Amino acid sequence: MGRLAGKVAVITGAGSGIGRGTAELFAREGARVIAADIADDRGRRLEESAPGRIKYIHCNVLEEAEIVAAIAAAEAEFGRLDCVFNNAGAGGANETVDQISAQGFDSVMHLHVRAALFGIKHAVPALKRASGGAIISTASVAGLSAGYGPMLYSIAKAAIIHMTTVAAVQLAEHRIRVNCICPGLIATNIFATALGLPSQLADTRLEAIATAASDSQPIRRGGLPRDIAEAALYLASDGSDWVTGQALVVDGGLTLGPAGMQQMSAFAPIVQALMPEAAEFNQTP
Repeated sequence: MGRLAGKVAVITGAGSGIGRGTAELFAREGARVIAADIADDRGRRLEESAPGRIKYIHCNVLEEAEIVAAIAAAEAEFGRLDCVFNNAGAGGANETVDQISAQGFDSVMHLHVRAALFGIKHAVPALKRASGGAIISTASVAGLSAGYGPMLYSIAKAAIIHMTTVAAVQLAEHRIRVNCICPGLIATNIFATALGLPSQLADTRLEAIATAASDSQPIRRGGLPRDIAEAALYLASDGSDWVTGQALVVDGGLTLGPAGMQQMSAFAPIVQALMPEAAEFNQTP
């Protein structure tokens, strides 16, 4: 307990899922948190769950001025800023390359890439005043390889990963560390809302999502918001003081490929082809 004692963090998309889990964990670990979101009811309930430790502020990350206001609220409410977690996002349009529209492209890039970029930009002055700190962004395994998300979402997450490395180099001299997290299949409402379910109904399907995802990776359970929150806790804490420019994959082994003998089955044709020669070799005196 207390790994973030004395620190102040801003978390976007804090009303539900990964953002809410991270805000709650940060508060338990001693941080004071500006929880930024557009879901006012959820935000107020989150604030009420930890009086004096979590302060909710309405923030639409599509609006640069509201990002500025959320970051300013950290110093206004709690006197300093030590960490920004650019987490707000959504699945976006599920369009193939031959279907992409300019409107779809702009909406996904603004929500993910542009918002994270301005989150980094406007955090820098406050973090310099605090003599350093941590910037974290939510990327995705979809930004590392094809097949884990819609095309525009995957492009945006890949951009966040590269933006992280470039910003880390530029800000290292100020002791500002910049990292991102690449979640795998995490049980949040992003899956259900991507299919058109209302967010309130999507929240009731989280257990079903976790159960359905439990066989999708070598670690046989569904990923949970707390798994990403723990990674963010590490990256926000002094324990990661020498870590910057990294894309931390938290996916239960999803990107490692199929588990166990299923993985070895790729070699079956080679083994079959070599078996006669191997048997003959082993019988040679």
